Amino acid sequence: MGDTGVILAAAGQGKRMGSRVNKVLLSLTGQPIIKYSLDVFEMLPDVEEIIVVAHPREVPVMEQDIVKRFEYRKVRQIVPGGRERQDSVWAGLKALDNNLHLVAVHDGARPLVSPELALRVIETARVFGAACPGVPCKDTLKKVGADGRVETTLDRSQLYQIQTPQVFEVSRLREAYRQAFSRGFSGTDDAVIYEEYCGPVQVVEGDYRNLKITTEDDMYMAQGILSRERAMRVGNGYDVHRLVEGRKLVIGGVRIPFEKGLAGHSDADVLVHAVCDALLGAAGLRDIGFYFPDSDPKFHNIDSLILLKRVGAMVSDQGLEIVNIDSTVIGEQPKIAPYLEEMRRNLAAALGIEVSRVNIKATTTEGLGFTGRGEGIAAQASVLLSGGSRRGVSL
Repeated sequence: MGDTGVILAAAGQGKRMGSRVNKVLLSLTGQPIIKYSLDVFEMLPDVEEIIVVAHPREVPVMEQDIVKRFEYRKVRQIVPGGRERQDSVWAGLKALDNNLHLVAVHDGARPLVSPELALRVIETARVFGAACPGVPCKDTLKKVGADGRVETTLDRSQLYQIQTPQVFEVSRLREAYRQAFSRGFSGTDDAVIYEEYCGPVQVVEGDYRNLKITTEDDMYMAQGILSRERAMRVGNGYDVHRLVEGRKLVIGGVRIPFEKGLAGHSDADVLVHAVCDALLGAAGLRDIGFYFPDSDPKFHNIDSLILLKRVGAMVSDQGLEIVNIDSTVIGEQPKIAPYLEEMRRNLAAALGIEVSRVNIKATTTEGLGFTGRGEGIAAQASVLLSGGSRRGVSL
């Protein structure tokens, strides 16, 4: 049983990002930004509980789309934050279990925190009572006056950029916050408040990759870091359906005028089924028949794009992102070239990706085989996924 609680500060609105959505809910290589931090603290045995502090109007979204969707067991509460970060952390402190020894306060907008870093700060706080990570300043720092002129150049040899998580003894941080509010003191981080009323904070080696996402440029930097660390996975899918009379012909979610349609339990969309199997294979999951069996009446005549959307969610839940899809429809008739762009848009919309990531081609078998004889239509698909690899430690 762990003795550390985590307060994940996620109540900010990220106005500098220029987004109407809280930045911690934005997608970073296919996953919500806040999920990366939650994954790290969920896996640490030292951590007993997590308190997520969210913007008041986003509490239901955080509960349904993050905590319940990804099944975080250690998240005990989602509490509404306040006007300033200091108000939000105080709300988290009041919700924290009184029996915990340490509390780690972390910015939800720092998705690249590693388990090693979190453990390093926790262990240091056990010894010194308070600890935070920091990295030496690389750039020359100058103090600039209101007129834009340099007043002095600072000695950077003793200057550090401070990061999170910042870890403290729970009782002492609570006392520091009580005094700060009673005296009207405002701090830019928790360490400042602790220093003011409780004493020094021990700085441990941070990580330059543990950046805080504040602007769009930070998103690009985080994407670049993750892209170097994430594994690539390839999947292949193949499907075939017989052409029969009395059925609608649906390929790639497009109804195509033809005297025959494809036989199947669902709408028999051969292209979508091939893509589903390719995605499932790349993610290391079972085939489409396992998840959507033709013996289940609820899938009778179902729109296969609905199945594709579900498969996309399953892939995303594995921490994987679709890089691209390349597919081919094989058949003599009908000619589907006029419908290819609409098919691309349908598949992209179902998976929530850009159309540029989906490619669909059409070919014949020059009259050979069952497709050449007009007995059926086949499709094959290849997909590339990225993800599944995080900096971490074996626990």
